[in-house]
Amino acid sequence: MTGNRPFRQKRLIPSYVDLKFLLERNYPKAGALRFVGDHYQLRQEERDALYRAAFPDDVCAERRRKRLTLSALRYKSLVMDGHNVLITLESALASKPLVLSDDGFVRDVSRVFRSFRPTARTRDAWMLVQKLLIDYSPGSVTVILDAPLSRSGELAGRIRRWMTDAPWPGEVRLEKMPEAAVLNTPGVKASADSMVLDRADEIIDLAGHIIRRRMGIRPFVFHRKRTDGPNTGFRC
Repeated sequence: MTGNRPFRQKRLIPSYVDLKFLLERNYPKAGALRFVGDHYQLRQEERDALYRAAFPDDVCAERRRKRLTLSALRYKSLVMDGHNVLITLESALASKPLVLSDDGFVRDVSRVFRSFRPTARTRDAWMLVQKLLIDYSPGSVTVILDAPLSRSGELAGRIRRWMTDAPWPGEVRLEKMPEAAVLNTPGVKASADSMVLDRADEIIDLAGHIIRRRMGIRPFVFHRKRTDGPNTGFRC
């Protein structure tokens, strides 16, 4: 659902099946999505949901193989893709649409990345992260932010202040190429960015764990039949 318009599941589910069929046969994702989206006359937010949800099975298997549980994070260095994690959590806090993708990672469908600005809700999102990390005791936390985004310096300053009382050493860095910086910094990667997930050795869905386990939100699911209630992508 986006705004007051629900996802049209009668169109989305068969379009997902068709998109998966093409992806499994190595069709380029952008072209396959355009073909399927036009065929089913999908709205932009529905196409965005499909794009974020559907991946080839071999890609999903490799990402799941590298994915750690939260308990495995203890005493390890954590490298957080800051904007990626915080935007996803803010979408959840604002009851914006979320999808549980084929690879098991939760992603937002908000299209706010380039227009993102830190607000009071950003602090709420960070506090969810910090409370979780206090429970799982990483050895250190490095937050990497996208320097070209507006007010990134302000966000970095806020996170540094919020981390002051954290029980683990923390660092916040502004980088012009944040995905590369995340990959080049030793530690477990917290991100849902495909490039990071495919190139990192150890990955974790920090935002997804918080959204599903601590906030009790059920994202929209394409890849299996739900048995626990309406498939809405919103708070239950």
